[in-house]
Amino acid sequence: MSHDSSICYGIGTLKPNEEKAIEIYITINDNNENYKVDSIEEEIEKTKNIDFEKEYIHTKKYWSKYVKDHTKLELKENTTQDKKIKKIYNRTILLYPLLMNETTGGISASVEVDENLTQCGRYSYCWPRDAVFITKALDMLGMEKETEKFYKNFCKNTQSKSGMWEQRFYTDGHLAPCWGYQIDETASVVYGVYDHYVRTKNEKFLKDTVKMCEKAIHFLQKYIAQIMNIKEEKDIVKKELEEEYKDKLDKIPVSYDLWEMHEGISLYSIASIFGAYEAMLKIYETIETDKEISSNRLKQESISKNKEIINSQLEIMKKYVLKNLFNEETKTYVRNIEDQKMDISILGAVIPFKMFSAKEKNILNTIEKINLTLRTYTGGYKRFEGDHYRNGNPWIIATLWMALYCIEVKKYDEAKECFNFAVNASTEHGFLGEQVDNSTMQSNWVIGLGWSHAMFVLVLDKLMNKL
Repeated sequence: MSHDSSICYGIGTLKPNEEKAIEIYITINDNNENYKVDSIEEEIEKTKNIDFEKEYIHTKKYWSKYVKDHTKLELKENTTQDKKIKKIYNRTILLYPLLMNETTGGISASVEVDENLTQCGRYSYCWPRDAVFITKALDMLGMEKETEKFYKNFCKNTQSKSGMWEQRFYTDGHLAPCWGYQIDETASVVYGVYDHYVRTKNEKFLKDTVKMCEKAIHFLQKYIAQIMNIKEEKDIVKKELEEEYKDKLDKIPVSYDLWEMHEGISLYSIASIFGAYEAMLKIYETIETDKEISSNRLKQESISKNKEIINSQLEIMKKYVLKNLFNEETKTYVRNIEDQKMDISILGAVIPFKMFSAKEKNILNTIEKINLTLRTYTGGYKRFEGDHYRNGNPWIIATLWMALYCIEVKKYDEAKECFNFAVNASTEHGFLGEQVDNSTMQSNWVIGLGWSHAMFVLVLDKLMNKL
């Protein structure tokens, strides 16, 4: 009656340098009432008659072909570093199918690493935001159908009536344990929908997802109207906000930041909404000429009204950030309205959401301060000042985020330093971790984090001709 058990195999005596191989078969089945002893025994006998070598060869061929079919970059293998990059690239292709629910389209952040909740709230869930970064990499790996399934199936089925997405889900679409709300989960999906279209030019995909995006945008408009205290009496957004939330303490839940540690207003969250708004305007620009839409007067009026609200709030948001999330003394942006700490997520205002250009003076000042405060002696970047989670190591995501910024401003040598930091921390099997242990320079904690591998693909794609 113990949950601790073991199986012993008799393999005889092993002589020096001798090798022996044993075949272990594992069968998994639901414990339903139709699965009885006779059917179990029948399955065991059937399994024992499987030709192991034949199955091994078949499996190897399948995955070798899968890697070949999704290899979209011609990578060199001349040096040890080239081979490491190739190994990570191949491993990324092999990892993503294991994180995806092929029925629902849900994408897990990682395989589980902390079943007993000793260090975190578990990892094997689908955070919409993480999945959006991953879908960008999926498109670059020729997995466009998987991306489409995520948006058209999983996102549609998990969107709340209000238009928002909760913090995280199981990959089957059921709501997972949450401890707060993150507004960027909702904004990221709209941004991701248009980003997928940019890659595929599939207008049908846009038309199939536009209602979902409009619902999300409507929720984001209410959120912005609330936190920025938009007071125009004629403002339809404010009016709807008051109506919908008059019995709910008049407030949309306060949002956690990207790292799920600070509850309040953060620059990354606002930048993600800015990116979603810009994406929605471009979606409208693309589909407005469609016959079905152009001939529908009510739809045209609705689009026109929504565009007006979006453009108005885009202007308000920029002014709000400059007033509330900018330090006049240091001439740098700050991560939230309550502290002055540097945070790598501030880069989100440039990449991917383009709220500010990469070479604006205020951004350049901010980058300089990030380099002074977040870059570790090993060459990696921490998430934010005072990050003590699991000893406050540099993160692969943070370091590759800086690489993307360096590429944007054409500082390719600095980008390669960041990229090689991540590459050198990969495991012998090509996995990238969540963090890099400063003392060992090895991947640490979560091994095979989907977001880390996505950032690797994004940076590699842009650095291909510079390596």
